[in-house]
Amino acid sequence: MSESLKLIRGTNDEAVYVRNKLVEFNSKHTPNGAYEELCLTLKNDEGDIVAGLNGVVRWNWLDVDILWVADDFRGRGLGRTLLEEAELFARSKGCTFIKLNTFSFQAPEFYKKYGYEVIAIIDNAPIGHKHYFYKKDL
Repeated sequence: MSESLKLIRGTNDEAVYVRNKLVEFNSKHTPNGAYEELCLTLKNDEGDIVAGLNGVVRWNWLDVDILWVADDFRGRGLGRTLLEEAELFARSKGCTFIKLNTFSFQAPEFYKKYGYEVIAIIDNAPIGHKHYFYKKDL
């Protein structure tokens, strides 16, 4: 029986489905199939999000995908607060390290200040900038 397949651009729900199927597959091949998403936010008195961190625990590490602070709130220690809370979360989950990435126009020096070490740099990603990858052992 011949089957016709159609390639389409999926929805957010379909992206979650695909991710969950990969997590399911990976769990069959690793002793610790941990996968837990993390979202931390800081809100002002009006309830507006002014800073946030998104990440995921995978096996024995926390992978920080996004750390963002609104322009008007930078320099107030909010990034440090989010990073420290993420590190506490990672330790509570038995993580042995954290990895994350940033660009040269974002905050490479910020992460160094908190003990993150550069493990790779890609030049011209995006063009004219550098893409830094960091790791911190817990």
